[in-house]
Amino acid sequence: MENFLFDEFEGVSEKAWKQKIQVDLKGLDYNKTLLWNTNEGITVRPFYSKEDQTHQKIQLPSSNFSICESIFIDDVYIANKLANDALQRGANAIEFIVDEEFDIEKLLNNLQLKSETKTYFKFNFLDANFVKKLSDFLINENVYFNIDIIGNLAKTGNWYSNLQSDHKQLESISSINNSIAVNASTYQNAGANCTQQLAYALAHANEYLNHFGAKIADQVHFNFSVGTNYFFEIAKLRAFRILWQSLLKEYDISENEAHIFVQPTLRNKTLYDYNTNMLRTTSECMSAILGGANTISNASYDEIFHKSNEFGERISRNQLLVIKEESGFENAQHFADGSYYIESITHQLAENALEIFKQIEQGGGFLKQLKEGIIQRKIEESAQKEQGLFDQGELVLLGTNKIQNENDRMKNDLELFPFVKKRSEKTLIQPIITKRLAEKLEQERLENE
Repeated sequence: MENFLFDEFEGVSEKAWKQKIQVDLKGLDYNKTLLWNTNEGITVRPFYSKEDQTHQKIQLPSSNFSICESIFIDDVYIANKLANDALQRGANAIEFIVDEEFDIEKLLNNLQLKSETKTYFKFNFLDANFVKKLSDFLINENVYFNIDIIGNLAKTGNWYSNLQSDHKQLESISSINNSIAVNASTYQNAGANCTQQLAYALAHANEYLNHFGAKIADQVHFNFSVGTNYFFEIAKLRAFRILWQSLLKEYDISENEAHIFVQPTLRNKTLYDYNTNMLRTTSECMSAILGGANTISNASYDEIFHKSNEFGERISRNQLLVIKEESGFENAQHFADGSYYIESITHQLAENALEIFKQIEQGGGFLKQLKEGIIQRKIEESAQKEQGLFDQGELVLLGTNKIQNENDRMKNDLELFPFVKKRSEKTLIQPIITKRLAEKLEQERLENE
């Protein structure tokens, strides 16, 4: 009875669909007209069918995503106040960004942390004793320490101290739950494509597994950034979970769900017509949710040129609240299951990333290739290709390289320097430089205001 309405219809094969499309094209070439070749080396077709389903089981989070507020600790009293305010206004996770030691008791005094509230500490310095002290103070299991010595080397070109000292301190910290991070966001914000981001994140994590052994797999968690290539970003996060499980099987670890913290990329954010940044971050947050992110910290529409402010933070937080509570995205981590298109892209991204990962391992590992500049060169090649598409107008950022508002003025509204800063300090290796696509064009517009 359930199939009564459909019994009289015959199924249509993929071949039949393609023949029908070819007829409708009226002589135009199918491959040249309808196939899209991406920077990841994936050919996107105009339609997908059940034959494209992989039925690969992905270990997605069992609970809903957390809405995170990121707070830089300058004054502990102000940071405490901002955190409590965010928790009262809908956030259920807090990320503290730390440049130096702080008074732990003053920061956490009367902080309204529930048992399910996730707390993240992103450290821009390395001090094992301080991390242990902080860990002892926090009883909540949902605490994550973003400590990534390889990520710091990749981003700054230097160790915190030196290779031996950094690894020794991290080994001391590694007994603490959730104490090792892999910051793959750096690769995305520098211009790496989706496949590269996946491969480098996996190889990056494998350096820690190789050095400290399989016992630290439980302590590793991941930070990713997502862009506006909606379906590819969904597939990227799902593909990484497949890759992580595959890697852990090689270490005889069967159960370990990747914990993924996600932020929108800054690479496509703009100074001019800056309200379009809200549209970009909305799409990016939706990709993160459908991709199965555990926690999402949205980027404020004015983050690249304004200091942190109440209005910007409220808007960015409310974007996630509206998506979650008014747009039907609560517990949406499984919504993409069974999608022919997404499953096909997920499989291809995972396969391509695995090939790059194998090449890295055969070449001596991620750290070796980072020191030799191979990783940096590959990312730079991808970034230049993307930059070229932007400069030619093929990759569009509305209000910036298309449909500009000539009356828009920004010169007197810059509280922060929004461009790549030239560094003079000596580095051990070439750092991976994060850069926005619109920087050169924006600098020209600023000069002509």
